[in-house]
Amino acid sequence: MAAQAITQRVSVVRSDAIQRLLAFGALIVLFLVFSLASPNFLSFDNVVGILLATAVNGVLALGVTFVIVTAGIDLSVGTVMTLSAVMTGVFITNWQLPVPLGLLAGVSTGCLAGLVNGTVVAKMKVPPFIATLGMLNVARGLALVLSGLKPIYFNDTPSFNSIAMGSVLGGVIPGLQIPNAVLIFFFAALVANWLLTQTVIGRYAFAIGSNEEATRLSGVNVDGWKMGIYALAGLFSGLAGVLIAARLNSAQPSLGLGYELDAISAAVIGGTSLGGGEGTILGTVIGAFLISTLTNGLRILSVPQEWQTVITGTIVVVAVYLDIVRRR
Repeated sequence: MAAQAITQRVSVVRSDAIQRLLAFGALIVLFLVFSLASPNFLSFDNVVGILLATAVNGVLALGVTFVIVTAGIDLSVGTVMTLSAVMTGVFITNWQLPVPLGLLAGVSTGCLAGLVNGTVVAKMKVPPFIATLGMLNVARGLALVLSGLKPIYFNDTPSFNSIAMGSVLGGVIPGLQIPNAVLIFFFAALVANWLLTQTVIGRYAFAIGSNEEATRLSGVNVDGWKMGIYALAGLFSGLAGVLIAARLNSAQPSLGLGYELDAISAAVIGGTSLGGGEGTILGTVIGAFLISTLTNGLRILSVPQEWQTVITGTIVVVAVYLDIVRRR
């Protein structure tokens, strides 16, 4: 039995590596195709635009990865991100509180929403799809109510925009104007990878996703860890909310819908299995870059928005199908 388990684990690791390699290869192909199709694709400003788009979607995808590894799903990350951005605006602009307190409020809002999701899923036994779909609407409604149906601007707080659009590297290495949002994304990815591979929350996430009942029978508080994992996903959504608010220099209460699909797509394309028990942060990062590159390239080629959606949706279906084949 031990030899069989080891063989199965080696097979899973090899399959994950192949999935990441395929995703990375697809990313390289996209860069080559779009750079040949348009000379503007590899311009510095456009590459920075891809990095900025990846930063927000990528942070959301990091949190979603933890949930999907447990064989769950979170459809609320996009609107929770919006609610977090609005709460940041309420604290900083409406209530004139210090910026650090506003940042803490935004991240905490996301974490609280994730904790509510986890409680509903773990304690009330509501399917994750339904629980997070409900939170999607709750967060969207609260964002509209708290903002008064209009954007909240940070014009009186010039330093807030620099959180995402400033460049720490530019001050150290002249000419290297990489936005801070990109650096925050990479740092968040390193932290997420450490949590998933080196800590108990990652080990239990894989265990729950592989066999929840066996994990429960082994003495693990499955409900408690599920709540913690959903709260962690919410924390990443809160961070994404702060980043998008800083990037736009405003909290837009109508944003959010659709972001969850890009986040889930990035995780699945990167090799995170919707069946649970498999996934890597590196794969999710590659998937996030692939989604952003595809969207940016199609926009540069003046492909209509509706066809962009069709193409992205098709890629998601293909990625899920490949995941099913891989698991077989």
